Amino acid sequence: MKTSTICRRPARQPTTFHGIVTAAPQMLDFFSVLQKVARTQATVLIRGDSGTGKELAARVLHELSPRKGGPFKAINCATLTPELLASELFGHVRGAFTGAIKDRHGLFALADRGTIFLDEIAEMPLDIQARLLRVLQERTFIPLGGTEHVDVDVRVLSATNKALRYEVQERRFREDLMYRVRVVPLFLPRLAERDGDVEILTWHFVDGFNAQGYRNVEQIEGPALEVLLDYPWPGNVRELRNAIEHAFVIGEGPTLRLSDLPPELRGEQPEISGQRTSESELERRQILDALRKCRGRKGVAAELLGISRTTLWRKLREYDIA
Repeated sequence: MKTSTICRRPARQPTTFHGIVTAAPQMLDFFSVLQKVARTQATVLIRGDSGTGKELAARVLHELSPRKGGPFKAINCATLTPELLASELFGHVRGAFTGAIKDRHGLFALADRGTIFLDEIAEMPLDIQARLLRVLQERTFIPLGGTEHVDVDVRVLSATNKALRYEVQERRFREDLMYRVRVVPLFLPRLAERDGDVEILTWHFVDGFNAQGYRNVEQIEGPALEVLLDYPWPGNVRELRNAIEHAFVIGEGPTLRLSDLPPELRGEQPEISGQRTSESELERRQILDALRKCRGRKGVAAELLGISRTTLWRKLREYDIA
């Protein structure tokens, strides 16, 4: 009987930079640029696919900046309705809208003398973009329902997985705001472009799950590692972590095997009544699974799926999911 090759931990040691683990020269170059940008007050736009670690990079920019003693506030612009997003960012006064029973500070006020991170900024509604432009130009804003200006000293970092120039062409994003938020654009490489990081991060996540105590993996079956290295990882680092967690839950013993990995990594497709499931049915199942995991919280489910809240709402209507 032929036995599978067993792969142990690589000799190559990773670099840990403010919580970001890597061995890829592409990421080391990114860190070098990050350090240069951090010491300035420039607004920064971080470009990268979902799951590449854009918020981690934003936190590093804050931690290395002169503002590190101040607050760091983050918000995903795609997970809230326009009214809630405006309230979260700028605050509101009592009676500004139904349910506003008292004054409330927004993130810009709470981030004064610190940093605010606007994730998925391309999903921000146009009327809120106008408010944001005023903050960047004049360092002041008016809370919802208020009349008094509030001065604020805050550095704005933002992120998107979309090309803002294209969004401007499609009239979904203000051109004047684009130039304000992307004074310094930074580009996070996809996991598939990071030389050696799939193996390095696989073992990093293995160590993390080993520490939870319900299973201890000491080695990886050769075919399993080969699949991990060959997979394109459209969900990037987040998807890799989820795949390793899946393997820990499904498998047993000290060896992580090919059979432990999720079906999509093994090239398998689930079947319905003997027929291969269509792409739309697979997507519908993924959405339902995410909603179950998040107990129906659509904003959290959208983040788990790597899509915007707006896209999730559209797909819920498309697949008739109540």
